[in-house]
Amino acid sequence: MNDWRMAILAGLCLLHLPALSARELLSPPSAPSLRSHQERSVLLSQQMTDLTLGDAVYLGLRNNRSIRSAYLQRITQKFDLRVAEDVFNPKLLISGNYRSTRGSTDTTQNTNLVPATSLLSKYGTRLSMAWTQDLNKGDRLGRNRSDGLDLAIIQPLLRGAGWDVTTAPLRLARINEQSNRLTLKAGVAQTITLIITSYRELLRSQEQLNIAQDALKRAKALLEVNRALIAAGRMAEFEIVQTEADIASQELGVEEARNQVDLNRLSLLRLLALDMSTQIHASEALQASKISIDQREALRLAQTQQPEYLATLLGSQQADLNLVMAEDQGRWDVSLIAGANQTRSRYANETSNGSQRRWDSYAGVQVQIPIGDLSTRQAEVHARVNVQNQEIILADARQVLERDVNNVVRDLGTRWRQYEIAQRASELSKRKLQIERDKLSAGRSSNFQVLSFEGDLRNAENARLNALIAYLNAQTQLDLTLGMTLESWDIALNDF
Repeated sequence: MNDWRMAILAGLCLLHLPALSARELLSPPSAPSLRSHQERSVLLSQQMTDLTLGDAVYLGLRNNRSIRSAYLQRITQKFDLRVAEDVFNPKLLISGNYRSTRGSTDTTQNTNLVPATSLLSKYGTRLSMAWTQDLNKGDRLGRNRSDGLDLAIIQPLLRGAGWDVTTAPLRLARINEQSNRLTLKAGVAQTITLIITSYRELLRSQEQLNIAQDALKRAKALLEVNRALIAAGRMAEFEIVQTEADIASQELGVEEARNQVDLNRLSLLRLLALDMSTQIHASEALQASKISIDQREALRLAQTQQPEYLATLLGSQQADLNLVMAEDQGRWDVSLIAGANQTRSRYANETSNGSQRRWDSYAGVQVQIPIGDLSTRQAEVHARVNVQNQEIILADARQVLERDVNNVVRDLGTRWRQYEIAQRASELSKRKLQIERDKLSAGRSSNFQVLSFEGDLRNAENARLNALIAYLNAQTQLDLTLGMTLESWDIALNDF
């Protein structure tokens, strides 16, 4: 078989190699998961499903739309890094054409095949090699075949020269990948925090409904006591109106509490991406224990864990690399070039036939000097300003981090003290009400006084509940500020 036919056959084989389509390059998105969570069958089709806080976090990691969208974005971000890392791998380009020409003097056919490869080294050196196969065939002109090999090497001396400049885009892409991972971690942590607080709001509204229902039961029990006292002639009949009015007020409070439960249930279902008709009941026990944390240790932990602060540190590195690339673009383009090519041709027509072979080589310097073009320094000016601006942003980020850590640590202690006071006030209000009810039964108190103490108890119970929820949310906010939300919940991002 002739050489040119072998070349065409080889080119066709290369062209028929299985290529990766865009769909094949897109790997399925990952999803975060709880390492220690044991999956249990949550029958959401039941009339009412008990949902623990761990179940809510698990469902949020699996279904939340913000998290799913963030993991879809990671597919393109990972591929961007893959493209950047592929810069220093050899590149192969195969081009070819076939043309048939019919003219007034002759009919010719032309076949051309050019495989070419190139390589960029980490020091800016560019190597290229191309092989050209050309075949011309005419009825009168006969056959003319030529093939040749071209080799070229370009070594920059100023612009694009050196490891620092050549690898800067790759290093910038890797830093961007680190920043993207931190953004993913921050996004998942914020979503989990939102789910936790939303779950506790559902808990709060459920407990407020229980408080309102208990108050209604006590009001109805007081009504029975009033009737007994009126029947015994120990209370004026008109005083029962106060109790009846209080019952109506408590019934109104119960309806409002039920409505609030539904509002918070729907809010949580949206975060969990569940059907809005799903009936769920927050079954987590509301309990808390005191947590003590050293402020300096918390700040040190935040400086090594908080995603937003770490991303700011990476921003300074990105600005430095952008400055390196901008300075390089302002340099003169001076390069050493060298190359060689070999050409071999064969021809055959009605009068003669023969072959020729030629070998050429060259070496030299190519120079490109822009004069009077301020745009070559525009990127450098922007990059230098950005470097200085990043120093300001980093200093402010350090101060903001220190302020936020101080605030959450102080708030945690304050919330605990408030919870202790509210708990003591609630217990005293219960005792106060019970004593006053006993005094009413003995005829030593008034109906108005008992109803007043009833209101005090409801307020104290709600204050205790709110203080407890606030303390638990302060713990969650502490984890978020320190960048420890995922670690506290043992969540694996699975971002490989």
